[in-house]
Amino acid sequence: MVTNSENPTLSMELPSSIGLRVTQAQFAALAAVNRDLKLERTAQGELIVNPPTGWETGKRNRSLTGQLDRWYEENENLGEAFDSSTGFILPNGATRSPDASWVSQARWDALTTEQKGTFANICPDFVVELRSSSDRLESLQQKMREYIENGATLAWLLNPQQRQVEIYRPGVEVEVLDNPSELSGEGVLPGFVFNLRRVWG
Repeated sequence: MVTNSENPTLSMELPSSIGLRVTQAQFAALAAVNRDLKLERTAQGELIVNPPTGWETGKRNRSLTGQLDRWYEENENLGEAFDSSTGFILPNGATRSPDASWVSQARWDALTTEQKGTFANICPDFVVELRSSSDRLESLQQKMREYIENGATLAWLLNPQQRQVEIYRPGVEVEVLDNPSELSGEGVLPGFVFNLRRVWG
């Protein structure tokens, strides 16, 4: 696709066997000019381009962020909630964009203006990843372990294809729930109960 005659921009496809590595500064520049794409960067600097989701995943994600937002509106003094367009630089150097996330107020307030930057230098306390039909389960499971290793205290992997939820917490085995109707935010998000009806529907 050519944008203008002076600085033509061409699209290029890379085989999955070729990994494109970028620095943190290069990643920020790419994200700034590709706002329609959900970009992530691994701890090793590999660029991950996530295409737009299909309508089923979009509908499920709307329910997820909507329910978290309703809880947040009633508990906004406890922390900050974020949607799937938000990127975070984790302590290991990866830049990740969970489908939904929340950071406690104490940890958020402890960040300097520079640390908040474009992508906040923090791993959220709570993260959710919603598996789409094109997502490899193993890759998502690896990402969930990464969140926990970098400071998350509660992480949910929602898998509508199997109607299954994997719950990740520090220092304990992953809990797998088959076809649950709701999930608790436990002590991390007190009083938050997530209704899975629209995710499974």
